[in-house]
Amino acid sequence: MKTILFLLLIPFLMYGDYKELLFNGNCVTCHSTNNLNKSAPTIIEIQKSYKNVFPNKKEFIEYMTTWVYNPKVETSIMSDSINKYSLMPNLAYDKDTLKEISTYIYEKDFTKQ
Repeated sequence: MKTILFLLLIPFLMYGDYKELLFNGNCVTCHSTNNLNKSAPTIIEIQKSYKNVFPNKKEFIEYMTTWVYNPKVETSIMSDSINKYSLMPNLAYDKDTLKEISTYIYEKDFTKQ
């Protein structure tokens, strides 16, 4: 099974971005990359909110990683979204994976599709 998964990932790993793969494989199920809400705020809304509070890349990545690792209402910077969609569930990802995804979210221009 691992061999099949690896073989499927080879083209993407050779020509794509690992962070983008992690993001698309884990986040877009709930967080759309356009202005259409699914079951959670769009990634554009999230990126904008986080960059407003944490314009510094390192702080953005650290806070997002920590919050997604252990989501709490008390530490959220998007309480309106929690009221609208409810609190994000704990997804049990490791912090290294979340750091890669957070870096991608900080760096990606989602307005250019």
